[in-house]
Amino acid sequence: MALGRVFPSLTQFHHTLCPSLQSSTVRKTFLARSSNGQGPSSNGSVSVQKKKTFPGKPEADVVIIGSGIGGLCCAGLLARYGQNVLVLESHDLPGGAAHSFEIKGYKFDSGPSLFSGFQSRGPQANPLAQVLDALGESLPCAKYDSWKVYIPEGEFLSRIGPTEFFKDLEKYASPDAVREWQKLLDAVLPLSAAAMALPPLSIRGDFGVLSTAAVRYAPSLFKSFAQMGPQGALGATKLLRPFSEIIDSLELKDPFIRNWVDLLSFLLAGVKTNGILSAEMVYMFAEWYKPGCCLEYPLHGSGAIVDALVHGMKKFGGRLSLGSHVEKIVIENGCATGVKLRSGQFVRAKKAVVSNASMWDTLKLLPKEVVPKSYLDRINMTQQCESFMHLHLGFASEGISKDLGIHHIVVNDWERGVDADQNVVLISVPSVLSPDLAPPSKHVLHAYMPGTEPFGLWEGLDRRSTEYKNLKAERSEVMWRAVERALGAGFSREKCEVKLVGTPLTHQRFLRRHRGTYGPAIQAGKDSFPGHSTPIPQLYCCGDSTFPGIGVPAVAASGAIVANSLVSVSQHSQLLDAIGI
Repeated sequence: MALGRVFPSLTQFHHTLCPSLQSSTVRKTFLARSSNGQGPSSNGSVSVQKKKTFPGKPEADVVIIGSGIGGLCCAGLLARYGQNVLVLESHDLPGGAAHSFEIKGYKFDSGPSLFSGFQSRGPQANPLAQVLDALGESLPCAKYDSWKVYIPEGEFLSRIGPTEFFKDLEKYASPDAVREWQKLLDAVLPLSAAAMALPPLSIRGDFGVLSTAAVRYAPSLFKSFAQMGPQGALGATKLLRPFSEIIDSLELKDPFIRNWVDLLSFLLAGVKTNGILSAEMVYMFAEWYKPGCCLEYPLHGSGAIVDALVHGMKKFGGRLSLGSHVEKIVIENGCATGVKLRSGQFVRAKKAVVSNASMWDTLKLLPKEVVPKSYLDRINMTQQCESFMHLHLGFASEGISKDLGIHHIVVNDWERGVDADQNVVLISVPSVLSPDLAPPSKHVLHAYMPGTEPFGLWEGLDRRSTEYKNLKAERSEVMWRAVERALGAGFSREKCEVKLVGTPLTHQRFLRRHRGTYGPAIQAGKDSFPGHSTPIPQLYCCGDSTFPGIGVPAVAASGAIVANSLVSVSQHSQLLDAIGI
């Protein structure tokens, strides 16, 4: 999800060691793919050419399927390690769900909009930022500290930090809510030292992690546990359990508090507190409710992240081939040795194949006879999050409040639950922080319903049919109403210069996502995200179908873990030394 954060480092370390859990300059490029017939456009200095044939020989040490954030992080680090790496992307532009597109001068984020922070050091250390550091790439950002919330109780500007939210609780909740929130912060914030004791970039998927993480960062681990004291250290044992268990143990009963924490959990990982690891929530609380914290949005939009990763990868000799649709993963003598493209071209992987596709889409690429039944059963039994609805708008800023904020969240009904369809709408207006995303005196807006739109409603529909168009109008209406509520009377849907509605079929078609899914619906305490190795030698996976899970920093961490695992411990340690973590 847009807000998704990486699972904290202690969790990463535990996952790596438990076999039962294994299975510069920022360039500006905006590329577009439109479903309404308007053609793609590009304006920037990173040149990503559409090629019928990819650059260089049809072979590499490591071939990566898909150029999402996870795949690009993996590719960039491998190139930095000196590996010959080739990324094959089916789409005509890179970035997966994080790509940007331009229509009529409006530059849209297709997916992630709320990123939290991009620091590579300190309490808000982000694995994506650490990868960019390793590649020598910078990412200029605009800082902000609030988001507008519209809930049944009213509307308010929610500011991050240790004290501001108490004022909102006093106005919209009750004295009990104030006391319970303080009780929750007192219990959770001390755990953050343990949750963030290991830099995400130090993790690898083999026992070399004992050197790159455990030994290297032992002093900081011991220090964090010492600072927590006996009670805090005991609480740290709950980091690998559902966050709802911490809430229940504190006897938090105020409806507003429980609803609010469910909302934060859902924004973070697509599940409520009974399905998210405590470690992940603790990490988020440290980001949002400790002194000195802030939110950041990348100038020039999410496409700037993709551009930086692509530029960094190419700088170290990595290659990217767009329009290269992988038809199947080739298995020879039981090992993954390359891929076959739709064109019939065979691309050899001398060392490994890494799939950045979802677990279900990766399965489709494998010959049925080589897939162990246990692996097949696990994938088939893994529940999926639902899909998305999107609304992309371009409109004049005339009549819109000059102090409009970037982010707005609308909850229509607490009783239905934050994970109910047609209930929670997220709105991003990034042009308020990065005006270059829209023409002068204009705004660009992206509203979406995250992981709650049932694919079954859309399955089998012809995208050209009247039935499909009518369903788009019906199911997008809740987003339109949310936008009208957030932007006020000065906004008119009739005056929008660009109106695009995306559906689960859009997700399935353009992102190559099985059933348009947001990702695996894996609940903490009941199951865990798969590791990065597979039962097929030399085949690895990264992205939101693998540990640590869903969210931009999480998939960045997954790509880094795979890259680290494919090189020696000494190379990995040298990289950590070079970037100073």
